[in-house]
Amino acid sequence: MSAIVEKVRRILDGKDLGEITTELCDFSLKEQNATAEAQGLQPSSTSEFVPILGQTVTYIVACVLINEHDELLMIEEAKQSCAGECSGPLSPNHKPTNAPLRWPGKWYLPAGRMERGESITEAAAREVFEETGLNAELTTLLAVEAAGGSWFRFVLTGRITGGKLKTPAEADAESIQARWVRSPKEVPLRANDILNIIDIGRAYHQGQKIPASPPIWHANILPTRYTHSRNYLRVLAVARKRAHNSLNVLISEKNSHHFPTVEMHPNRSLHSTLRKFMIEIFGAELPQHRPHGLLSVEHMPTEQGNSDGICLNLLVAFRPPLEEISLIGKCIWQELGAPLDEMLGRIVSSKNASIPLNVVR
Repeated sequence: MSAIVEKVRRILDGKDLGEITTELCDFSLKEQNATAEAQGLQPSSTSEFVPILGQTVTYIVACVLINEHDELLMIEEAKQSCAGECSGPLSPNHKPTNAPLRWPGKWYLPAGRMERGESITEAAAREVFEETGLNAELTTLLAVEAAGGSWFRFVLTGRITGGKLKTPAEADAESIQARWVRSPKEVPLRANDILNIIDIGRAYHQGQKIPASPPIWHANILPTRYTHSRNYLRVLAVARKRAHNSLNVLISEKNSHHFPTVEMHPNRSLHSTLRKFMIEIFGAELPQHRPHGLLSVEHMPTEQGNSDGICLNLLVAFRPPLEEISLIGKCIWQELGAPLDEMLGRIVSSKNASIPLNVVR
């Protein structure tokens, strides 16, 4: 019991749980492929898949940065298909004047691909500086987006700590210029896929201005720096026991007690990977449940550069009481007790208390 409590605490505190060995992965790619073959299906991925940036996986960072005037930092892209010229003055404090503005270029958030050897926050700070000329201190993740199990976009926010806003005279291969805008509607966007994460960023910043007890929003959560050899989804599944109204967490008994963990399939959506994993634990008649959001993200490139694995710690809440949930896998329910019962219960009951995991496909 005490070991499980400590593991829950570590995840809530943004700390790693150590290496995910073969013994601690409940549903590896090898096992997923064996299940597919038993059903007469051809596996769509090798069991030996290793996440390597620029080769087998793509990680994107994007930053939603908002200043004291509630203006959003955006950049005019330098790509040939996006670039254009912009004229029109801004006042010294970056507020629009009455002079007409022309925005013929394509605009976007400071964003880009992570490079080999970078952590998520290092990549985000680099992209902000290269594209805007400003230095940023990243303070928290806002969202994680996934397309299959091999494309991820990590959305962060923070505050500007220095630098000089890039002007058209300083245009380079990274961007034409950067500007603070009141709304993304003021500029022609390269794509509308950033509108949702901009909304999340604005709501988060507005929420920080309103003191609330207990807090409505998640605490500052930056990626935990820990190296993984594969891409994993670690599931913290919780359900209430009707008899005592106590919150229980699901524990795998495979080899040693740990949170159920599945290797992400590179060619399936995370929803599909999670569902197949849940069927392994609960059977085909899955109890009603919902992925609430991420409690933390673990990533750190290896020094040898031979793996860029991540681990997403996902909170999953079950609607039926524990007494009505059947298990077929090697799992048990563990009662948490105070104060973790209250802490996790508060997260489950609040929409914004975890990091949104948006599955694009």
